[in-house]
Amino acid sequence: MLGYAALPADQRAMVDDLEKRTFEWFWHSADPKTGLVPDSYPGHAFSSIAAVGFGLTAYGVGVERGYITRQQAVQRTLVTLRFFKNAPQNDSEDEASGYRGFYYHFLDMKTGKRARRYVELSSVDTTLLLGGVLFAESYYDRDTPQEKEIRRLADAIYRNVDWPFMQPRAPLISMGWTPGGKFIPADWKGYNEGMLVYILALGSPTHPVQPDAWKAWLATNHLRWGSFEGQTFLNFAPLFGHQYSETWVDFRGIRDAWSRQHGLDYFENSRRATLSQRSYAIANPGHWTGYGKNVWGLTASNGPGNVVVRGNDGTRRFYGYIARGAGLDYITDDGTIAPTAAGGSIAFAPEIVVPALETMKRRYGSAIYNQYGFVDAFNLSFHDTTAHLRTGSVVPGVGWVDSVQLGIDQGPIVLMIENWRSGFVWKVMRKNPYIRKGLLRAGFTGGWLERD
Repeated sequence: MLGYAALPADQRAMVDDLEKRTFEWFWHSADPKTGLVPDSYPGHAFSSIAAVGFGLTAYGVGVERGYITRQQAVQRTLVTLRFFKNAPQNDSEDEASGYRGFYYHFLDMKTGKRARRYVELSSVDTTLLLGGVLFAESYYDRDTPQEKEIRRLADAIYRNVDWPFMQPRAPLISMGWTPGGKFIPADWKGYNEGMLVYILALGSPTHPVQPDAWKAWLATNHLRWGSFEGQTFLNFAPLFGHQYSETWVDFRGIRDAWSRQHGLDYFENSRRATLSQRSYAIANPGHWTGYGKNVWGLTASNGPGNVVVRGNDGTRRFYGYIARGAGLDYITDDGTIAPTAAGGSIAFAPEIVVPALETMKRRYGSAIYNQYGFVDAFNLSFHDTTAHLRTGSVVPGVGWVDSVQLGIDQGPIVLMIENWRSGFVWKVMRKNPYIRKGLLRAGFTGGWLERD
C-alpha cells in the first residue's frame, strides 16, 4: 500500500499542510475554559461531544508533529477532562450535561449543559468522546502530577458510564435517551459507527454489557454483505461509518467470528468501501457536475439546504445536513462532495485518496480550502443564487461552497492522516487495556492482539 514517504515532495507538502490546518481547527475553536469543541466553526452555537473526542486525540497528534508542546496539550486536556468529570449528571431537562455517565449529544458552549430540549443523551457521541478520553489516558503516561491527573480523570469518566442502562431492549444498545421521551426507539445493530459503542461497552471494568451484545449487533450483517460498484464487502453507504471506529481501533489483522467467516478484516472491508465510492463517482449515475476518478466522496455532511431546482435537465432536489452515501443499503446523492469522505479514508486507500485531495484543492482550492483546510462540503451542480441556503454561498463558476468546517468531519481527516503516516493513534490505543478487553470479549483474535 502507498506510504507517505513514497509520495513526491509536492504531495507530501499538500498532506502536511492539510494535517496542520485541520489540527489548528480544533486548537483554535475549543473553549479555553471548558475544552468544549464546537459542532461547527466559525460561527458556532453549541458543542458536539463527539468533536471533543476527536479534539482530545488531535492534541496528541499536534505534540508528535511539533505544532504544539506537550505541556500545551496537557493543559488543554486537563481543562477538558476536569469539565467532563465535574459536569452535572442528573435526569433534569435543562440542568445537566449528562446522566448515568453518558453525555448529551450537544452542549451549550457557555454553560456546558444540554443545548436544547430536543438533544438526546447519546450513546454513540458519548463513545466518540470516550475515544479521546481513553487516548488521553494512554498517551499521557509520564510520572508528573499533571499527567497522573489526566489518567485519573480519564479513568473515572470511562468507569462512570452505565452501559447496561442504555439496554432497554437488551442485548442491543439504544441510540439514546431523553428525560421527557425516555429511550429512543432505535438500537445499534448492523455494521455502522456503532462498532466502537459495543467495544467500549464490552471493555468496561464497572458496568459492562455481555458478549451476546456483539452477537446481536452482528446479526443483521447478512443484509448488507454483497457487491457494489465492483467490490464485495459489508456495506454502509456513508463513509463515516467506516471511519469513526477505525480512527481509534487498529483492525488490521484482527478478526471476530463474522470477519473470519468472510475472509477479511474490517480494515480491508473499509478499503473496499472506499474503492467502491470512487467507482460510483466515475460511473456518476446521477450525472452530477464534476464527479470523476479524483472528485468523489459521500458521507454525512452539510449541503446547500432543502431546495428543489427546476432546470433544463429536469428537477433536482438538494439537501442540508444529511447522511449522503452510496452502497447496497441505500444511495443518497445530491451532488454534494464532502472532502472528509476521501480524507478520512486515507489510511484505507491512499493511492486514490491523495490524488483526490490534490485534485480538489488544485481545481477549487480558492473556494473550498482555507485557514482550516477543506470546508465541510461543496456542490458543483448547485448554482441557484436565489435559494435560501443553510450555510455557505454560491461561488460563481464553482457552485455551492460551505462556509464552515464540522468537528466530526475534521476529526477523521487529521487523525487518519496521522494513522496512515505513522500509525500513531492506533499504537497509543493498542496500549489501552479497555480497548483490548472490549475486543477480546467481542471475540477478536490474531494480529497485534496476540503480539503486543
